[in-house]
Amino acid sequence: MSRKPFYAEGIKFECQGSGKCCTSRGSYGFVYLTDDDQKRFAKYFKLTRMQFKKQYCGTKDGNVHLLDPVENKGDCMFLEDKKCTVYEARPQHCRTWPFWPENMSPRVWNKEIATFCPGVGKGKVHTFEEIKKVLDSHKD
Repeated sequence: MSRKPFYAEGIKFECQGSGKCCTSRGSYGFVYLTDDDQKRFAKYFKLTRMQFKKQYCGTKDGNVHLLDPVENKGDCMFLEDKKCTVYEARPQHCRTWPFWPENMSPRVWNKEIATFCPGVGKGKVHTFEEIKKVLDSHKD
């Protein structure tokens, strides 16, 4: 008999705009970019895709990610005054927060995510099906 995931009945979540998900919290984390993210950012900045990648991106294990400038100490380069300065163009990685595979164990959710993200427990209930769809999108 398999156990139901802790989010089987859904999870209440609504972004509160705190910017806390855009900070490293003591560990380094990449914001990976899909091809669509790169195209959206290039259009947003009025650059070619190659110009955007050269100016704002690095690669790790063949995956493109946003650079993490040393002066930001692990915070996203587009975070200013706790706000995303590129919200309209933000990557899929950011759009799917907090429903990332690495966050969806009861231990991580309750001891980490729920303790610093003020959106947990607020707003609409995201159903199991909605959460599963987001989680599955991370497998691509």
